[in-house]
Amino acid sequence: MEKGITKAREGIQGMSWTVVGQTYVPKLLSNDAFIWDAVLPADTFVPPHIHPTQDEWISVLAGELEVEFLGDVHKAGPGDTVRMPKGEAHAIFNRSGAEAHCIFGVAPARKLFDLFIELDGVTDPAELVRLSALHEVDFLPPPDDA
Repeated sequence: MEKGITKAREGIQGMSWTVVGQTYVPKLLSNDAFIWDAVLPADTFVPPHIHPTQDEWISVLAGELEVEFLGDVHKAGPGDTVRMPKGEAHAIFNRSGAEAHCIFGVAPARKLFDLFIELDGVTDPAELVRLSALHEVDFLPPPDDA
């Protein structure tokens, strides 16, 4: 990790990505962790997936999310932290009708930063699944109500 400050409205090296209709801005990257700022518009979601090599978390800054662990639904609002252990299937939904703003992180960083570079602007679900599998993220079929 490089020393310094990543400004509020900026990403590492000015980067920003659009992934599954959401805006991701990388804030910190090291071998041990990757942290990004995320804006999730209403009615967007991240389909069910597994990180076999990483723990993941979300700190909700504004709005509300629903996180599903194979049908077990949890709601998270401002100030809440969602914990998603490695190997645990999860999906993230913004069904609130309003935008949600969060900070996401994974540890260790592994290949997720590189995956987001690859996924920027990808809209074909099959390509998203293919690229993700190459970067240690395994997608499951989306639920019927997604």
